[in-house]
Amino acid sequence: MIMSQLLIAPDTDLAQRYAETGVLLLRQVLTPEEVNRIREAFTRQIETDRSFGFNDGLPTDDILARYPRIVHPHRRPDSEVGQLAMAMMLDERILDVVTELIGPALAAQSMFYFKPPTARGQALHQDNFYLRAHPETCIAAWVAIDDCDAQNGGLAVVPGSHLLEVLCPEDADPETSFTTITVHVPEGVEVVQTEMKAGDVLFFHGSVVHGSRPNSTTDRFRRSLIFHYIPEASQEVSTFFQPLVRPDGTEVEIDAAADGGPCGESWAAVGGH
Repeated sequence: MIMSQLLIAPDTDLAQRYAETGVLLLRQVLTPEEVNRIREAFTRQIETDRSFGFNDGLPTDDILARYPRIVHPHRRPDSEVGQLAMAMMLDERILDVVTELIGPALAAQSMFYFKPPTARGQALHQDNFYLRAHPETCIAAWVAIDDCDAQNGGLAVVPGSHLLEVLCPEDADPETSFTTITVHVPEGVEVVQTEMKAGDVLFFHGSVVHGSRPNSTTDRFRRSLIFHYIPEASQEVSTFFQPLVRPDGTEVEIDAAADGGPCGESWAAVGGH
């Protein structure tokens, strides 16, 4: 599969394409005005108050320590970024697609990533390794806030990998990934580099293998706003992602997923891109 095949024509059966590939790329879901407001608000927030950032244990000289990812901003309703995250997480343009793909859904997570120039990427991984939604899996909506490609660390995905057996993690290369684990796809399986414009949204299945390379540019950020959802019928999910949020904005909790899984180890609580 090549990059152009990820694009969705107006007459595409979204559910069928998602079932086949696990990946959908929709162009210009957000307007330029919305993207600009999101970019400016989140950048201003982290440059004035890094306490909003998530502590990944990075050394102080790491550029990502200056621009840490923001996890669950929708839980900060007292802030502009919190209000923006909640509004976009439940926005019909995104949530309607999620519902078409997995049925009635609950929002489980919001995140904002900065990835400034020279920042490391994240090794290949699968999201439901972290969320542990059961019996179904999660789905991500990855919103490009800057134009992104291979040079500034845009996402790479493995279409169809949601149909493979669960891949168990190995140690990642710390020179290229800020997270410590990776998965290796079987020989002959193609990794597709995405190219997205600000305002595009990439939807992908929780078992789709994906990741990103470092930002090798000197002057281009790769900012992204990311949401995860699980089917309303899910029986359990990791405690870190609770309470879940219904489409009307009210909260709900379900059973907490126990540690462990098919890879025989306890699973960490926080995912990333």
